[in-house]
Amino acid sequence: MSQNKLYVGNFPYSVDETQLRGIFSQYGEISELAMIMDRDTGRPKGFGFITFATQAAAEKALEQNGKDLSGRPLKVSIATDKPRTGGFRPGGGGGNGGGRARW
Repeated sequence: MSQNKLYVGNFPYSVDETQLRGIFSQYGEISELAMIMDRDTGRPKGFGFITFATQAAAEKALEQNGKDLSGRPLKVSIATDKPRTGGFRPGGGGGNGGGRARW
């Protein structure tokens, strides 16, 4: 994962892309901003990702971590890859449940 991509979380659901861009653009050029939306309601989930043009800008933007936004402390960190799930894993054998064998 790129060192100039940040995870931004815990922002109020009322915050829109323009507001986030306004807060973070002071640190440098934003090349991409993605707010994660709830697919059922279409409303923001309260987190997203911001990619800066430079790593230096992203590092400066980390200063926003813990800062208050409408009564909520922002969580800002370098974005990491989502761990991949192993996909399909066949179940193990059933076993006999332990206990005493009955003959």
